[in-house]
Amino acid sequence: MSGRSRLEIAARVAADLADGDYVNVGLGIPLLVPEHVEAGKQVVFHSENGLLGMGAAPAPADRDPDLTEAGKGYTTLRPGAAICDSAMSFALIRSGRLSVTILGALQVSADGDLANWHVPGGRPGVGGAMDLVHGARRVWIAMEHTDRRSGAPKIVEKCEYPLTGRGVVHRVYTDLAVFDIGPGGLVLSELAPGVGADYVRERTGASFRTALARGGA
Repeated sequence: MSGRSRLEIAARVAADLADGDYVNVGLGIPLLVPEHVEAGKQVVFHSENGLLGMGAAPAPADRDPDLTEAGKGYTTLRPGAAICDSAMSFALIRSGRLSVTILGALQVSADGDLANWHVPGGRPGVGGAMDLVHGARRVWIAMEHTDRRSGAPKIVEKCEYPLTGRGVVHRVYTDLAVFDIGPGGLVLSELAPGVGADYVRERTGASFRTALARGGA
């Protein structure tokens, strides 16, 4: 069972965005989401380095060295986009005007705790996530279900890594499934095509309830 590719995870996240949403995207899979919003759906993407109205990544011939997203990759601007400094960008984040922030993660706990900035012994990756998880109205995680190097589950009962925020995650999208997190804890709400619930349970380091609405078997 291979589940969804990184591009397919991004497309699955994009399908849940609503017309009129203002959405921040973090590094990794989240940066692929703007490429997969269906035609006619008006979603305004925000990048913490000061872009509001960010588009998809450009073709190599169209790259502008003065136009990059928060991960320093090339990007584009949609009609009506605005560029501001970091202070204004973070004021927007902290004001509660963002509908959703979509982030990657090292670990997510069954209670919605998020760890995504530092692996002990490695180089810290402090960015804007600590502001985003408290400023955005909803926090969605897009990541692979297990660690690519160790194979360890990234959804766990308790995070072992330093926390970005406590109880902040509302939904998790992985290559295997979609989980919702609420007052009752972790809920498996969707399986990726061709993936079974037992397969997901074996690769998840936390207990969860099942309330499948669509997909899977």
